[in-house]
Amino acid sequence: QVQLVESGGGLVQAGGSLRLSCAASVNIVSFYTLAWYRTAPGKQRELVALMSPGGMTNYADSAKGRFTISRDNAKKTGYLQLNNLTPEDTAVYYCNANRESIAYWGQGTQVTVSS
Repeated sequence: QVQLVESGGGLVQAGGSLRLSCAASVNIVSFYTLAWYRTAPGKQRELVALMSPGGMTNYADSAKGRFTISRDNAKKTGYLQLNNLTPEDTAVYYCNANRESIAYWGQGTQVTVSS
């Protein structure tokens, strides 16, 4: 059974950093596209970053230059490094592993950025 467990969220001041982790019960990060989404208060879910099985990455404009998606296949874990955070980054962040019609989701982790 595939499970994704997120961690690393918390409260941080503007300009600070966090590293979000997404641990998988099996090594689907090697064969699935890894993606991170977020849902900010009053807003729809937004794709912020993704990484293909081959290592190609893509970022939302708001994330470029500040966020970095990565994976560690040996640890069966995906990551999202959040740098230079602003209050606009406050949201629940979700990891996602998907391939064709199959998708798995983490439970979400809260990131709160104070001004």
